[in-house]
Amino acid sequence: MKLSNFSFELPDELLAEYPAENRDESKLMVIHRETGKIEHKMFKDMIDYFDEDDVMVLNNTKVFPARLYGNKEKTGARIEVFLLRELNEEQRLWDVLVDPARKIRIGNKLYFGEDESLVAEVIDNTTSRGRTLRFLYDGSYTDFRRKLRELGQTPLPKYIKRDVTPEDEERYQTIYAKHEGAVAAPTAGLHFSKHLLKKLEIKGIDFAEVTLHVGLGTFNPVEVEDLSKHKMDSEELVIDEKATEIVNNAKANKRRVCAVGTTVMRGLESAVSSDHKLNTFEGWTNKFIFPPYDFSIANCMVTNFHLPKSTLLMMISAFVGHDLMKKAYKQAILEGYKFYSYGDAMLIL
Repeated sequence: MKLSNFSFELPDELLAEYPAENRDESKLMVIHRETGKIEHKMFKDMIDYFDEDDVMVLNNTKVFPARLYGNKEKTGARIEVFLLRELNEEQRLWDVLVDPARKIRIGNKLYFGEDESLVAEVIDNTTSRGRTLRFLYDGSYTDFRRKLRELGQTPLPKYIKRDVTPEDEERYQTIYAKHEGAVAAPTAGLHFSKHLLKKLEIKGIDFAEVTLHVGLGTFNPVEVEDLSKHKMDSEELVIDEKATEIVNNAKANKRRVCAVGTTVMRGLESAVSSDHKLNTFEGWTNKFIFPPYDFSIANCMVTNFHLPKSTLLMMISAFVGHDLMKKAYKQAILEGYKFYSYGDAMLIL
């Protein structure tokens, strides 16, 4: 499989600028891998495909408001600072991306907020756009984090050209988000409403939770024709014993184990034991799944519609089969399914 196998024409108007009015009323394409049958439903109909003791695995990471705007000292130039990860709590060191990067050098200071109460000093260059910042703030660590949250914006993906609205804070977050650390939402989970989760629970579906803090690497396009040469960014992953018990029990009883999203699928496949069971995990994963690939844990998945040449599309190809995926995507474009973070969903059985 080469990069060029994952190229297709995606009309701009199919990139979702806004979420569906109700979470569980986005469109749902259902793909039956064994027969190749494709159905068109609404997301809330997904309950019809699951029975008692089936398991859904959710990613409970929580997106934090990672996009800040500051002004450079002396010139006052407006600079976007995208927080990637905290490097050192005590010293308030953060790994960030800056834009425009050419203006930001080691030693520069950036000022944030109307009152400029938050200041950051650039102490290192990491990549062409990457910098290490030391934040300077008079106050406790809790106050500092509160200030970051107050000044930060919901980190909508760059393809959404409109301004962030207050609604995005709620809608670019799953309703089961718990552990803060993601700079992008695990988007398959955005379709679950409280009502739908309750109905699934009443039907006897079990839920297992893992935490994979989605990084910006999830948006990185693949730039090498030979996929085996592509390097994924590492992301933090935690799978606890409770999750492994629920999943392994379902596997042993030949139940459905449904990965809700590519982040869950990648997380599960990063923690497989030699006898194809799910292990506990605490650390970092840079797992890259592309065809051909043998999946060990989940036997079905929920996912959004992905962009051409993305690593996410490659994983779907590996799970669905390349030809069936191409057929499904062709239909999705014809039927006007919305793509990407705020887009529609696919259930692969």
